[in-house]
Amino acid sequence: MNFRRNNREEPEINLIPFIDVLLVVLIFLMLSTTYSKFTEMQLKLPTADTDAQRDYPKELIVSVSSDGRYAVNKTAVEGKSVDAISSALAGAAKAGKDTVVIISADALSTHQAVISVMEAARRAGLQQVTFATQPSGSK
Repeated sequence: MNFRRNNREEPEINLIPFIDVLLVVLIFLMLSTTYSKFTEMQLKLPTADTDAQRDYPKELIVSVSSDGRYAVNKTAVEGKSVDAISSALAGAAKAGKDTVVIISADALSTHQAVISVMEAARRAGLQQVTFATQPSGSK
């Protein structure tokens, strides 16, 4: 007679140390990872290959300096308000509503200064607005 009990235990895998090791590896990877931060956006203003400067009576060149001063056909505009620019544009527009406004803004001028010229052209009734660029230098 066999009085021995057949107590065969199934082997167990203890998962707690395995989970502990995985958590330590995860924490190590989280702390050692570097993240790239883009705090500012680099802008490069457009350049284009243009022909020589033209002097047509239907063109009106508005220059915008980096400090916010305006000039219409190389004549300085008194004041920086939209109304002052609008009256200067209306007075210099020889071809009336067919005049093309060319905005020649400095690379460091503010976006608001260019928008003010566009708004002044709209108030003066000039609908054709374009932008001047500088030659790229490589052909």
